[in-house]
Amino acid sequence: MWARVACEALRNGKCLEPRYDGFTRVVEVHTVGTTTAGNDAMSVWQVRGGSNRDERIGWKLMRLDEALAAFQIDEKSGAPRSGYVRNAKPFSRITAQI
Repeated sequence: MWARVACEALRNGKCLEPRYDGFTRVVEVHTVGTTTAGNDAMSVWQVRGGSNRDERIGWKLMRLDEALAAFQIDEKSGAPRSGYVRNAKPFSRITAQI
């Protein structure tokens, strides 16, 4: 379900606001797909928000089944960010990417 929302945000060039690990975050979606471990996930650049490891900005790999909610917001994405790699190795199948 959240994969559709993440893909839509990527296509529209907008930021996504997921509720993840108890924190609200604002992220820029770069890749959506299935990881080599078989989990639906997205590779994102976190713009702001909370984090378990106090890493409030930077690259994250987020499992979509761990998101409690996700909404496209009316904020332009700055993607692609420095360090972005197409066809990234954590993914065995890619649904959408920049």
